[in-house]
Amino acid sequence: MTAPADIERARFNMIEQQIRPWDVLDLDVLALLEQVKREEFVPLAHRALAFVDMQIPLVGDTDEALRNGWCMLEPKLEARLLQDVAPKAHEKVLEVGAGSGYMAALLASRAQRVVSLEIEPRLAQMARENLQKAGIGNVEVREADGSHGLAGESPFDAIVLSGSVHEVPHALLQQLKVGGRLGAIVGDEPIMRATFITRTGEASWTTEQPWDTFAPRLAHFPEASRFRF
Repeated sequence: MTAPADIERARFNMIEQQIRPWDVLDLDVLALLEQVKREEFVPLAHRALAFVDMQIPLVGDTDEALRNGWCMLEPKLEARLLQDVAPKAHEKVLEVGAGSGYMAALLASRAQRVVSLEIEPRLAQMARENLQKAGIGNVEVREADGSHGLAGESPFDAIVLSGSVHEVPHALLQQLKVGGRLGAIVGDEPIMRATFITRTGEASWTTEQPWDTFAPRLAHFPEASRFRF
């Protein structure tokens, strides 16, 4: 069993060696990464990898999990998304892709309420259990296809896609409040870009793509046509 001092040293190294160098400099976000115990959202079999700069498989065998996106994103990617979406204490947030519940826990620590949609039943159950154990009560995890969002409960102040998509569906953009932000990883291998879209009016949005990265695909979002004419 890993000693508490070793866990805290590993957490400190994760923050200082992986996350700060990735331009995550918001002091509130850095403090949150110390408070929300990432290792408690990692399956026991992979807990030694909780602070490593890698995707962590959550269910199934490793190849299957990584192929289907059933994994936790790298710590630096989760932290940078959180910083750049910047949820506030009065806001309602929609997450697509609950995974183990860790990103929802981070979002919930900044926002008033989070609804997290997860299409894989085993992950939805894992996320619920992890959030309950962590004592986080302002997240609702629903087993659902998140590719169309949650129109019946929109608009949202922020929407976070915890995985990559070829493009952001217009239906999701319509579920933002004016002034609301959507954060996603958009594109196709080998180049994907962190994409932040702000709704500026009833029919207007602005887009920023400040950094490049990579993330596994979210299920059921539209892909590029494979046909060439």
